[in-house]
Amino acid sequence: MKLSVKEAIEQRRAARSFSLDPIPEDILAKIFRLGVLAPSGFNLQPWRFIVVREEENKQKLRACAFDQRQITEAPVVLICCGDRRVNNPDYIENVIQLGQEAGAMNDKYANSMRSAIPQLFQHHPCFESREAWTNRHTMLAVAQIMIVAQSLGVDSCPMEGFVTAQVKEAFNIPPEVDVCCLLPLGYAKEPLKQYGGRFQNEKIFFNETFQEDIVL
Repeated sequence: MKLSVKEAIEQRRAARSFSLDPIPEDILAKIFRLGVLAPSGFNLQPWRFIVVREEENKQKLRACAFDQRQITEAPVVLICCGDRRVNNPDYIENVIQLGQEAGAMNDKYANSMRSAIPQLFQHHPCFESREAWTNRHTMLAVAQIMIVAQSLGVDSCPMEGFVTAQVKEAFNIPPEVDVCCLLPLGYAKEPLKQYGGRFQNEKIFFNETFQEDIVL
């Protein structure tokens, strides 16, 4: 089953229970490939994903996640992480090289990145902590993975019910890498969670300033 972007967004629900049916490898690879086409500041791509499929490891993860059944029911669970080491000079050079190989990076822009990225993380004018920045960008990729998955008929369930320290210890996650969320992927059992509704645009969009109402 393939859905349009509009259909995928409208039909996506957080699956509360999964069947044991596996996700075909080609579908999973496509979800990953398209999911990480998400944007990130300076193209630093701070997201990292641990793909958990073995039953023993899913049981271990479930023990870190308040015994939630989606962890062991879903055929695939992603441990979605943000890597705070993306301001490392060697890493920045790797990102520059990616841009050069894609034909999107000239010397002027490369030098600008070498200067601007360290300053961003030194002064952090738009975020309180480096973890906040990496989580912000990781969730862009997580959201895109969910939409891509739904468009290919694969359901998901973003989860923040876990003990970070336990997950990091159990899955050998370095200190500089933060666990942002867990994302089971698979095929939901019916019935799906009922649509919970969304606020009207006029309640969440504002006109020019936060104090001015908008008419849409």
